[in-house]
Amino acid sequence: MTNAASITSLPVKSLIIDRNNPRLAEYDISPNASEEEIISMLWDAMDVQELVQSIAASGFFPYERLIVAEENQRYIVIEGNRRLAAVRVLLDPIIVKADSWKIPQISQEAKNKLSELPVSLASRQDAWRYLGFKHVNGPAKWSSYAKAQYIADVHKRYSIPLADIANQIGDRHQTVQRLFRSMMVLEQAERAKVYDREDRFRPRLPLSHLYTGLNYSGIKTFLELRDEDSENPVPPEKLEQLGELLVWLFGSKKTKQPPVVESQNPNLRQLDAVIKNREGLASLRSTKDLAMALEISRPAIAVFEEALLAAKRELQRARGYLSTGYDNSEDLLRIAGSVATIADDIYTEMERKRESEIRKSQGNKKRLVQE
Repeated sequence: MTNAASITSLPVKSLIIDRNNPRLAEYDISPNASEEEIISMLWDAMDVQELVQSIAASGFFPYERLIVAEENQRYIVIEGNRRLAAVRVLLDPIIVKADSWKIPQISQEAKNKLSELPVSLASRQDAWRYLGFKHVNGPAKWSSYAKAQYIADVHKRYSIPLADIANQIGDRHQTVQRLFRSMMVLEQAERAKVYDREDRFRPRLPLSHLYTGLNYSGIKTFLELRDEDSENPVPPEKLEQLGELLVWLFGSKKTKQPPVVESQNPNLRQLDAVIKNREGLASLRSTKDLAMALEISRPAIAVFEEALLAAKRELQRARGYLSTGYDNSEDLLRIAGSVATIADDIYTEMERKRESEIRKSQGNKKRLVQE
């Protein structure tokens, strides 16, 4: 933020929560929602409770002043919306319904002190560097979705190159470029009408799945991604696949399909592995079952080895509990007998197959010698 920002105090009643705040863009907020409804959402989703407790106990710290932009003769809080919401709740507790959390009662004197808050007046253009450093690459990081939304807005609104944005906020890991690309991919899908972020299955949109997945080799090849700075990173002939990918990542309320990627680790890597395999991809498209598709896509030798090692681990575990865990049950004894029979059958078949391969190899060697 530039040094030109002026510092003053303003009445809480004159301060307005920024509806364009990138953090709010993650949630389903009606354009006609009242400020009280937005505060209620912040209360539930962004841990405003903790700030309420802190401000009730210690007051509002002057050095944590809000950053306010004067727009159309209105004071819009572009940094500090959670703090403003906390103060509003303390001044008027009925704004939110706190069924499981009691809002602290404060004295009239404390309320009088909170009726005005310290602010720095600055335009959005003057403040973007400070906000970018703090929330994109700094100590109070936003979610991936909020970061990407903010970077795209700064880049487009002020015509600032992505490299300059990265330099200003101290990004040395191409985070800015990758976040921008993920937002452009999402916006391109919406322009092409192959996906709508409002159709996501969950209340929040986990853009980090897309942001991370776009760097995986299988997903990159699946979409044939272009340069990171492009506003249309996916070629037209791959837009249908983009729609598929976004449904796998975010789900669809319209078709009642939950995302197959429930958690980034390990589901995102699993999805990438499935996309690389023709049979696995066909299975995912038909069944929408990532686990089944992954099983199909994996080499049989890897599945067999993993299953064998897992069986060995479980048998060793059972053996460790034998002296104290076996209660002389005949049913358990029969189960152990079945396990032994299955293990013996597997061993016999493996031995037969190995000996057959050895004989075949020796026969090939003899023919080569005779020739």
